Amino acid sequence: MWEALCGKRTKQLVALAVLFVLMFIGVCFFVKANQAKKFEKNDYGVFLNADASSLERFKTYETIVIDAQYFTKRDIELLHQNGTVVYTYLNIGSIENFREYYTTYAELAIGEYEHWEEEEWVDVANPDWQKFIGQLSQKLYEKGVDGFFIDNCDVYYYNPHESIFEGITAILKNIMTFGKAVIINGGDTYVAEYRERYGAIDQIMTGVNQESVWSSIDFDSGTFGEQTSETRDYFCKYLETCKADGLEVYLLEYTTNQKLIRKIKEYCKEQDFHFYISNSLELK
Repeated sequence: MWEALCGKRTKQLVALAVLFVLMFIGVCFFVKANQAKKFEKNDYGVFLNADASSLERFKTYETIVIDAQYFTKRDIELLHQNGTVVYTYLNIGSIENFREYYTTYAELAIGEYEHWEEEEWVDVANPDWQKFIGQLSQKLYEKGVDGFFIDNCDVYYYNPHESIFEGITAILKNIMTFGKAVIINGGDTYVAEYRERYGAIDQIMTGVNQESVWSSIDFDSGTFGEQTSETRDYFCKYLETCKADGLEVYLLEYTTNQKLIRKIKEYCKEQDFHFYISNSLELK
């Protein structure tokens, strides 16, 4: 009788221990799952007016675009340690009056840049400008960036001359020699022309970022709206063609409209595009 009772008691204790172990495993799994959900990174972010004080915030993103001229090599190393991919902004098609090199190259300006008073279009065909951009891109490369976010290839839309086309091409091909990602922001007129001439675009870029595909900006009132269907369809077709060419595709939208935000997210998920939706033109 005593042995039978002891055996029954032992079985109960074993069953209870097993139950506690299973409960403990379940709790651990729940905690880890919630931690993973809590620390799940955002896919893409563009922060052109941010500085090193934002490093902790940047760590919540898989890929970011920053102006690495204002960050140190150590800053970028810290982001890499967190697994964040870092692209640097590089303006090749206009010159900005707040840059330290502005006075050196101001004479190369070829026209006013509508809506952006601090910028002027620049003569990308000029050998001195091409040499300078080559030196600047080298310095950014040495900081350890993962790629270049190239702005204002739209200078070819502003001034569609052969020398401008060839100037952009020379600059891009030089940057491609670093073996890093080269993302062209906008520049659809130039990219389409290059594709038409040469049948492919992988010699000048690895990806494309397009602003305001679904959203629009009213610079006069400083407000955001919804893009016209005609413009939206044009850019969607352009981006889908770029995707078919093997490029990574990124969208940068400006809106606070929740209905429009849902449309953007649904479209990008369907197309496997990256996107960032900002509530401000400041991109801080």
